[in-house]
Amino acid sequence: MKSDFLSRMCGKLLGDGCIVQQEGRKPRFQFIHRLEDEQWSEYCYEKLKPYIPLALPFYRKTMDPRMTKGYTESIMVQSKTSAIITELRTIWYPNDIKQLPFSFIQTHLNAEALAWWYQDDGHLNIHNGVMKKIILSTDNFSSEENSTLIQLAYKKFNLRFAIDAQNRLLLYEQAQIIRFLQIVSPYLQPSMSRKAHYPIPIKPIANRTTVYLPQDFKLIRPTQEINDSLRHLSIEYGNISGTEMNDLIILQILKQRWKQSTKKPYQIKIPEEYRVWLAQLRQTTGLTISELVTHFLTESLAEEKIK
Repeated sequence: MKSDFLSRMCGKLLGDGCIVQQEGRKPRFQFIHRLEDEQWSEYCYEKLKPYIPLALPFYRKTMDPRMTKGYTESIMVQSKTSAIITELRTIWYPNDIKQLPFSFIQTHLNAEALAWWYQDDGHLNIHNGVMKKIILSTDNFSSEENSTLIQLAYKKFNLRFAIDAQNRLLLYEQAQIIRFLQIVSPYLQPSMSRKAHYPIPIKPIANRTTVYLPQDFKLIRPTQEINDSLRHLSIEYGNISGTEMNDLIILQILKQRWKQSTKKPYQIKIPEEYRVWLAQLRQTTGLTISELVTHFLTESLAEEKIK
């Protein structure tokens, strides 16, 4: 089976897809999306139909007294029977109960699979123009399964999800939210724009500001030493945007954050040109000013040692 197809099926089966089997019949794959997501349903249909026999997407109207209109509207796609679907059923539904097959997920959960899962069952929470969290609705999985999914997400993408009280996977940190959206963005469809990166407002940095640096930094003249490092590195990096900042560097900074080492505050003055540059980097990476200053100061000190 083609790997692209299996990655898409991985994302779909983690999301809204399922493989149903009536007694005495062979299994069929299906997914249902609300009518507003018809374009997403059609996109998934087009991407999967070269590999499995799918019936055309069709409209469903289901009576539901809980709704204001008294009914819900959706688009359903269902497969015909096939050997591939039967094989996937045995993998995902041992003993006729859905259990996450982590060997399969380990192999096929790539950026596209993550994007399909997110577009099916993900939500981007935005409050007052700021991205607050990403939610993956995993409440139908067991807590043990979700714990393993968290480990896989960290191993594959270096994303540190948490589990909330509703047994859902969450990302809270701005930098992680931005990294997640950068990973999935090549596969996000226009109809899912509500789940795409939302520009964070650029907040100006005060002329006099406090930065928190690792305790092992021994700065005699903090303002001068920090501005010297910014002056040097702005020449080297000043033309890049935060989104082009090497992801390995961003990840390295995040791993330092997660260590929660002791910090020492320094009150410094930063010239306007560097404040603008740092504010742009903060906006596009989700990193703090202290983290950015720590990184650039570390780089500058390392270069001095080489000289």
